[in-house]
Amino acid sequence: MNNSQDWNPGTYSRFRDLRLRPAMDLLAQVPPLPEGHVVDLGCGNGAVGEALKQRFGRRLVGVDNSANMLAEAAKTGVYDVLSEHDITDWQAEAPALIFSNAALHWLPDHKTLFPRLASLLPTGGVLAVQMPRQFAAPSHMLLRQTAQALFPDRFNYTDYTPPVAPPAMLSALLDPMGVLNMWETNYFQKLEAGKGHPVRRFTGSTAARPILAELDPQEQARFFAAYDEALLEPYPLAADGSCVFPFLRQFMVLTVGN
Repeated sequence: MNNSQDWNPGTYSRFRDLRLRPAMDLLAQVPPLPEGHVVDLGCGNGAVGEALKQRFGRRLVGVDNSANMLAEAAKTGVYDVLSEHDITDWQAEAPALIFSNAALHWLPDHKTLFPRLASLLPTGGVLAVQMPRQFAAPSHMLLRQTAQALFPDRFNYTDYTPPVAPPAMLSALLDPMGVLNMWETNYFQKLEAGKGHPVRRFTGSTAARPILAELDPQEQARFFAAYDEALLEPYPLAADGSCVFPFLRQFMVLTVGN
């Protein structure tokens, strides 16, 4: 993602606690580390930085391609280095841990990406990753369907392929590189009432961004009105306007072997 589509830290942070819980679940499964620094890859606004610093007490490097997010991460005061860089060609000198929470699903070609990241680690180093696997759920399918129905000249998802590699593919790629621990968790999140459908408010700061980047403000309003309406069937509202939103996430922890 380029800087013309930079992230809005305030909008993203609206659901900070819901987004932070998977990171803590991933962190809990990271084994003891060898010597070396820790990298928060796709660090965003630094939400996980303090937990990483407290857990390991190591030199902490944050990497992200969003200047807005890095400015917020700097305010935490826990990072020793913050680097504005695209993960696709990012390099590092033998970190003990590469920790990436909800970032790598934005990048293509996982068949190449994950082995490359693992190759940057020393023996005993750890690659710990969490990514959404929500792309076949109504919340994300309706984003694509609504965009294509309203603006067929700009959106065509006929040959859409989910951006996260299937677990079997990642396992085949990474098993030979060390000890791999993989799992999925479906989080049943209660989203409170607000302007628009609660699920729209959640996806609007993340999954909807590539669509919104192609629309002017009036078109965005049309899009959200149609998306809000479509969300009511799969995610009915309670009397207070809230809803329960299941959200599937995939985890992997690779400890690199000899």
